[in-house]
Amino acid sequence: MYFEISEARHKDSYKIDLKFEDGSAGTVDLQKYLRPGTVFEKLKDKTLFRTFEIEYGTLVWKKLELDIAPETLYFEATGKEIKARTAGRLVS
Repeated sequence: MYFEISEARHKDSYKIDLKFEDGSAGTVDLQKYLRPGTVFEKLKDKTLFRTFEIEYGTLVWKKLELDIAPETLYFEATGKEIKARTAGRLVS
């Protein structure tokens, strides 16, 4: 799908540069997801944060069994909304 990640590089702090299948690119700052009490809180450890990989078109942290939906990352990095098909028509 066009919103799947094809490349990812750690930039600094909790920022990751992303490139998507459709050629779009941008930077996501995931710090806001690392709030106390959330499943992502463990990623505050910057050493663990940097262990992300791309799997099935999204970012995953295998040691922690965490991932973030590629649609979310696409919107965060590009500001473009995902268009979905419903009964043969395009919706957003």
